[in-house]
Amino acid sequence: MLPADTPLYSHPLPQIEQWLKNQGCQQDENQLHCWRIQKSSWEAELWLDTEQITVRYFQVGVKTQDIQRSFKYSLSREDIQEAVFAGP
Repeated sequence: MLPADTPLYSHPLPQIEQWLKNQGCQQDENQLHCWRIQKSSWEAELWLDTEQITVRYFQVGVKTQDIQRSFKYSLSREDIQEAVFAGP
């Protein structure tokens, strides 16, 4: 795996997929660009889009609304990891 401060776009797809698995994500069998993760206090779906990772956290906050955020692949793997997996 490349160093954590390397932009995500520099990582080959198999390394990105392994990184997601290491974070506890599970790949959708039918939509291979879609990943799901469930933590004790939150649940999310991640999409590997063309230019960014899009994350949708399900039923967050007092109003139990979904929150969606996007992170460009130009960010480092470390920055994306800290932003996404810290939760909503």
